[in-house]
Amino acid sequence: MESLDDEDPLTRAAIALEELYLIRDTFFSSDPSVKKERLDQGASQVLALLDSVPLEHRKPSSRRALFEYLRGKALDVGSEYSKEAEDHLSKAVKLDPSLSDAWSCLGNCFWKKDDLIAAKNCFVLVLKKGPDKKILRQLSMLERRIAKGSSNEAEVVEESIKHAKNAVSLDVKDGQSWYTLGNAYLTSFFVTGTWDQSKLHQSLKAYQNAEKDELANSNPDLYFNCATVNRYLEDYERALKGFHAASLRDPGLHADEEVEKLTKLLARLEDAMVNKGWMKGKKLANLLSTLPLENATSDKLKQANIATLQEGLNRGIVMLCKCVFSIRHENPIPLYYLLADAEGSFFVLSVYSLREGLIKEGDTITLFKPCFRHFEVHWHDKVYRFSSVRVDFPQQIHVNLKPTTPQDAVFSTIHAEHVPP
Repeated sequence: MESLDDEDPLTRAAIALEELYLIRDTFFSSDPSVKKERLDQGASQVLALLDSVPLEHRKPSSRRALFEYLRGKALDVGSEYSKEAEDHLSKAVKLDPSLSDAWSCLGNCFWKKDDLIAAKNCFVLVLKKGPDKKILRQLSMLERRIAKGSSNEAEVVEESIKHAKNAVSLDVKDGQSWYTLGNAYLTSFFVTGTWDQSKLHQSLKAYQNAEKDELANSNPDLYFNCATVNRYLEDYERALKGFHAASLRDPGLHADEEVEKLTKLLARLEDAMVNKGWMKGKKLANLLSTLPLENATSDKLKQANIATLQEGLNRGIVMLCKCVFSIRHENPIPLYYLLADAEGSFFVLSVYSLREGLIKEGDTITLFKPCFRHFEVHWHDKVYRFSSVRVDFPQQIHVNLKPTTPQDAVFSTIHAEHVPP
């Protein structure tokens, strides 16, 4: 981009445009119309500055390209597709194909139009000119959007991770790149079957690095997505704090609803255990009477009950239990059940890798190498207490003494970004 005088209207328009996009990325309101009004006003001011440029000062091709680019970018600041913005940005890149940010804006414009292939072509074209962390981030996000519902979803998401990693490598202090990488790992956790906790830990580490950057740290989505990871890691207290922080920074995210859903779930888990499934002694005895006396699956494993488990992974241990009932909640993953062991002790089972409906009331559940935790979740003036075993892998569980099949696995997806940046 050519050097311009500070008094030049194009320069003043470019500065105003930077301030406008900073508002777009850092200002949040519980009423979306308030933000839209501010963006509309800012865009009008930028357009007025551009209109003040005399026609004769727009004629050189380089200045004309810059003029069209600034005008298109101003028109594209909102969340909706603008045909006028696309027209101006298209003119800009035709006049000066070296305007990388014009290509980036045009790609975003196509994205809003839902022309994802055209959007990707714009981003790839810029990368052919050289590495660019912003474009790599956009390409990472776009690939996750393209992956949704495709036959090779997991492979495309891996490409998304690769591009986010490349963005980080260009500037390890850029929190936006770390945030994009965290989102890519989180998506990968879901599309690969929700069994690989390492994806969650990689996502969390990336988010923690993003928090070190002041600009990225102001992003409410970072708090929301980090809280989401903590929820699936079953670090419920940090999840509650993260959702609460996100709700304070951007009420429009409705993260307060996530806090309410999670506290309701914790109350249900505790109530189910405390009240022993609301099951009378005779009914429980009848249920447990159908348990096999010994583990028929492997002689190398020691049979145990919930009271004898250690915190964490219990290698060489097998448990035989009965499913009392499923515990309903508002998220599809994980599935929660109340189980009773052979001694009649109750605990919660959380299952991440199997489809709903596979485990039913009264089923015999065999747990291998059970991962045990006792929870005490503090939130405001309440403490939620319950014991739980977590199942990540299908190989960790048999239902009615039979191993699960590939058809019993579950695949899901979430998308952390709802609109392009």
